[in-house]
Amino acid sequence: MAELAELVDPRHTAVLTMELQRGVSGDLAAMQALAEELRTSGVIDAVALTCRSARAAGARVVHCRAVVRPDRAGRLNNCRILAASAKGADAIELGTPGADVMPELEPSPDDIDMPRLHGLTPFTGTSLDRVLRNMGVSTVVATGNSVNIGVLGLVLSAVDLGYQVVVPRDAVAGVPSSYAEAVLDNTVSLLATLTTSAQLAEVWAGSPDR
Repeated sequence: MAELAELVDPRHTAVLTMELQRGVSGDLAAMQALAEELRTSGVIDAVALTCRSARAAGARVVHCRAVVRPDRAGRLNNCRILAASAKGADAIELGTPGADVMPELEPSPDDIDMPRLHGLTPFTGTSLDRVLRNMGVSTVVATGNSVNIGVLGLVLSAVDLGYQVVVPRDAVAGVPSSYAEAVLDNTVSLLATLTTSAQLAEVWAGSPDR
């Protein structure tokens, strides 16, 4: 655990939540299959634990949200998944409850909000990289959905940008779950350190900054 503790030292670590919004993953979700997988697998509880533990230890939490403007300006449905999700885009319109971070994550005023109007990953087209660097972050903990595309893209982008990446495997999900597990085992494990929300909580509970 000493190696993990050094890797996720709260002085240089941020937890990123990926699209854990009411209109994507919560009670107002347009894609029910993914929202149901998150609920039944315990992912939301695991992310909530990770966020609470991170905040208590002094690490930042950043909510990476997918949103749309009422006029849809800035969005282009240039692939099948974006075209499919456009049908439920009303659920994540700016200013509506569906665009909000899920209350189960107990969002704090100290958390950082990082919305994007287009794309599938949080680093592209946002100031996420610069904001993290300005805070001295060198390790990111990836949580949320989905392992199929969004979380995998987050991990790849973070590695390309020079970050160390940690993925608590119980705090991410995809559909079908068997595919998500295969991606974690055969791809994400080559890019990031796999752990669990409980292990992170244990490490952060022993942080000297607490």
